[in-house]
Amino acid sequence: MRGSQPWRVNRARVLRDGQSSAEDVLWQHIRDRQLGGFKFVRQCPIGPYFSDFVCRERKLAIEIDGGTHSTPAEVKADAVRDATLAELGYRVFRVGNDEVYDNVDGVLESLMLELTNDSK
Repeated sequence: MRGSQPWRVNRARVLRDGQSSAEDVLWQHIRDRQLGGFKFVRQCPIGPYFSDFVCRERKLAIEIDGGTHSTPAEVKADAVRDATLAELGYRVFRVGNDEVYDNVDGVLESLMLELTNDSK
C-alpha cells in the first residue's frame, strides 16, 4: 500500500472491518507471526485485487472462499484472479469457509507446508 493511493488504503480498511467469521478464525491463528514466524497482512492489495491474507515474504496469497465460489461463472472469475496473481508473482492458497470452521488445524498444517515448500 505504498505510494499515493488513499482509496486503496480505505478499501482495505473497509474489507478488514467486514471480514467474514472464517477469516477471523484463521486470522487469530496466523497473526503476530504465530505460524512458523511468517508475517501475514489482511486485505492486501495486489494488482486490481485485494487478497484476504498475504505473506509477502513467500509471495503467498490466501483466499477464504465462502458459498459464492461454486457456480461456473464464479469458478471462472477465481481462475482469472489466480492467473493475474500468478502473473504478479504470487501463489494462491484457497480454502473454504467450512474447512476453516471444521478443521482449522488441518488448514494450518497445509498452509505451513505451502509456506515451507522448497520450490519457492
